Amino acid sequence: MALPRGGARRIVVDGTAYRWRVRRRPTYAQAMGWTAGTFAVEHADTPGATLIVTTGRPHPGNLLGHDAVPVLPSEVARAVRRALGAGWSPTTEGSPFRLDGSGGGQAS
Repeated sequence: MALPRGGARRIVVDGTAYRWRVRRRPTYAQAMGWTAGTFAVEHADTPGATLIVTTGRPHPGNLLGHDAVPVLPSEVARAVRRALGAGWSPTTEGSPFRLDGSGGGQAS
């Protein structure tokens, strides 16, 4: 699943270009504060398996007024490095690679 071009930001991690984005509108579960916000990352030139990172924080568009901390490029770079170390292959087609970026879980 490729990321939409609109709203995706470019980041270079260790010499490789990626695109990343936070979902603009939260899912219903994110809006209600039941699940954490996420962001997605893919290889910029040869998109394959998308990296989905759970932040452990509320989505900025939650409806309950929970404080939301924005996703920073430094957090995206850390997640990319961690996912690559856990076996994510960004240029190979496949299922999304999920990573718990909240600090408590493992890659799957």
